[in-house]
Amino acid sequence: MRFVDTNVLLYAVSRDPQERHKAERARGILTEQDLVLSVQVLQEFYVQATRQSRTDRLTDEQAKRLVESFLRFPVADITPEVMLAAIATGHRFQLSYWDAAILEAARSLGCDTVLSEDLSSTQDYGGLRVENPFQPD
Repeated sequence: MRFVDTNVLLYAVSRDPQERHKAERARGILTEQDLVLSVQVLQEFYVQATRQSRTDRLTDEQAKRLVESFLRFPVADITPEVMLAAIATGHRFQLSYWDAAILEAARSLGCDTVLSEDLSSTQDYGGLRVENPFQPD
């Protein structure tokens, strides 16, 4: 299973011409079956997709419908165990709590890969690896 970070969801809805390649790639990723998300990712997606300063912002209703459609994937809950593990992972790898929570949500669902452009793809995060799906092959 592969964990999808928020940036993949945001690129999938982007209408920015400069992000066309990333948008196409993100939409392709979201057609695959071996993906999982977390409540945190869905929250971040909603907030970022609807923020006033976004030039291609979604309406609240559009973002809500998309969040509902993303529920077709397994979704990790934010549990006390995930939170405590994220605190430890953040300290261990010098990450923000939020990035560490992504890793621990992925781990809680049995993932071995996190699809993100926000984390280092050269770092082994305790058995989890990060792939930047937007890097040229």
